[in-house]
Amino acid sequence: MLPAVASGESRGTLALIEPQSGYELSKIEMTSNGGANGFFIEGVKLFVPDAHIADWMVCVTRGKGENGGDPGLELLIIDTKSPGISITPLKTISGDKLFEVKLDGVKVPAENLLGGKEQSAGDLERVLQQASLAKCAEMVGGAQRVLEMAVDYAKQRVQFNRPIGSFQAIQHHCANMLIDLDCSRYLTYYAAWMQSEGIPCEKEIAMAKAFTSDAYINITTLGQQIHGGTGLIKEHDMQIYFRRAKASALSLGNATFQRKMVARQMGL
Repeated sequence: MLPAVASGESRGTLALIEPQSGYELSKIEMTSNGGANGFFIEGVKLFVPDAHIADWMVCVTRGKGENGGDPGLELLIIDTKSPGISITPLKTISGDKLFEVKLDGVKVPAENLLGGKEQSAGDLERVLQQASLAKCAEMVGGAQRVLEMAVDYAKQRVQFNRPIGSFQAIQHHCANMLIDLDCSRYLTYYAAWMQSEGIPCEKEIAMAKAFTSDAYINITTLGQQIHGGTGLIKEHDMQIYFRRAKASALSLGNATFQRKMVARQMGL
């Protein structure tokens, strides 16, 4: 499967979020019925990316507990063309292709259970943390472009016979944008360095995601204020970054969720 994914011949997605769970893995309730002869899945997954073009999805369900232990998570590979699957597009602020996926008695072969057994929540959490770090890098790049557009516009836009960048209010907006941007960049780079060196960095990744999520929204908001009405029209790129900032802040856990993760790592 992996060579086909790498070559682009096969496309997959992750079905994780449930109406009551968000990114809290402990709140996942969907279970699978069956065992050695296969599984049957019932339930709903929300905000599944690109489900309309995916060939398969990894569906996360609650295990039953092996050998009398606490229930872990089952990661089941499901063919998106299987009978009993219905896919409904969701409206999104940023144009992301997200879907509601309903599974009604979907049969999954036993060999499609990843790893052949239940997995600990910690294994999936580490994958989601890596994705969060990548999302932080994306947000830093978007925020950098917003600052560049805002500074260029402030130098060119003339009001009262002078560039608006000469006014203290605009200067302070740009300065605050740069402060937020560089703090976001530092937190993201530091967490990425720790991960590359194999140093435990759950807290640092959560810190980066929490701060960068808020900072990206702040930066795009100030960018729109500097541009005025121009920043709101569809013909200008500023509105794209503003909408992407809103969506990115929610993706993989919003700032409130990430602060909860930081507090947990602090032993609180």
